[in-house]
Amino acid sequence: MNLFFSFLSGVVFGIGLILSGMTDPSKVIGFLDVTGNWNPTLGFVMCGAIFVSFFAFRKASKLSVSLTGQTISIPSKRKIDIPLILGSIIFGIGWGLAGYCPGPGIASIATGNIKPFFFVLAMICGMFIHDRLLNMTRLLFSNKSSKE
Repeated sequence: MNLFFSFLSGVVFGIGLILSGMTDPSKVIGFLDVTGNWNPTLGFVMCGAIFVSFFAFRKASKLSVSLTGQTISIPSKRKIDIPLILGSIIFGIGWGLAGYCPGPGIASIATGNIKPFFFVLAMICGMFIHDRLLNMTRLLFSNKSSKE
């Protein structure tokens, strides 16, 4: 049952991305081009998402399990650190260059266009490289601390 509702949520999210124009790279790049031909419409999409999420997270924070019986785990980390800042910068650069972020990139594959496919492929490669570098860094620092 949980898998069904996860799938259903993904489909509804994907349809929302398509209807709102988030899968159109030119619209996204127009939104990010604040000094040129700025297109503010995606700002309204983001405000709508923030509005809905605000109430959903407030409700979820008061529950210990979801409607499907799964444990609810809301991140408690609130510290702004270097990995968060670097990740945000890399995300923003990728979003500005490609016009896609992960959700719209995946939803755009359904259009049959090859560009989102390459974006998603590059995103998966980036996640793989990130995991390898993170594991190497953890291993490196754990070996240094155990030698001391």
